[in-house]
Amino acid sequence: MTKTELSKFKKILENKQDELERIVRNRDAITIEKSADALDEVQHAAERELAIRNLDRESNLLRNVRSALRRIEDGSFGTCLHCEEEISPKRLAAVPWAPFCIQCQEQADRNQEEGNELFEEILVNAA
Repeated sequence: MTKTELSKFKKILENKQDELERIVRNRDAITIEKSADALDEVQHAAERELAIRNLDRESNLLRNVRSALRRIEDGSFGTCLHCEEEISPKRLAAVPWAPFCIQCQEQADRNQEEGNELFEEILVNAA
């Protein structure tokens, strides 16, 4: 990968990191609101649960973006963390923070669905 390409990916990742940090800092949606009406309580709880899930998703994405930035710094960006093959340029263009090539990502997704802890550990270490 050329220095120009790395520079482009670094800029994209830094912009995404800034965006995600702003989103993660805003935790107003998860505050507990009390209401005299039981239906309002249920609605607030459902909205809070959705906000928590979104916050969790954004936090995981932020962790992946930071990991990709570290890989740029240490020179391993664009290399699959599992099989150590090159990640396709198309995949990186679509998902610049991708730690795995498409085949390993598919395997990780299957293992996650099946509850396989070995590949789950690789996913955690990637972030």
